[in-house]
Amino acid sequence: MANWLTLEQQQSWRAWLSASRLLSDQLNRDLQDQQGLTSADYEILVWLSEAPDRRLRMSELAERTLSSRSRLSHQIDRMEGAGLVARFVCTEDRRGSFAALTEEGWSTLVAAAPNHVASVRSHLVDALTPEEFRALGSACQKISDRLQATQVCPDQPRD
Repeated sequence: MANWLTLEQQQSWRAWLSASRLLSDQLNRDLQDQQGLTSADYEILVWLSEAPDRRLRMSELAERTLSSRSRLSHQIDRMEGAGLVARFVCTEDRRGSFAALTEEGWSTLVAAAPNHVASVRSHLVDALTPEEFRALGSACQKISDRLQATQVCPDQPRD
């Protein structure tokens, strides 16, 4: 027997679905319009910019972006063609490869960041009181922690 959501839970669930989809679409549209980047491009540029030597193993980048290795490989191919990243073989074991942020990728990220932050602020942060925003962060962290702890195989990202 199903443990159905109450009316209040159903309303909250649907509000969250709507808000998360609309926010994601809006942030992606803003990045596209202002910088010609997708949200996936931006996320990869950020992860690489924060990594030592601005590079990560492809397997680690796949985990961080919750992408399959195949999907990430196609994404990196496209970004490499645009000059944003470079890919090279790991010299230590010759099995893995790295994605590295290029100077063009760094410049693109530096140019995109202020507009992206303004978009996040406009569409999310400023829509809530500081208390609501802290509560949202706390609730999202709980959900994230729970999902990460219950993953069947956390080292195998899914599409």
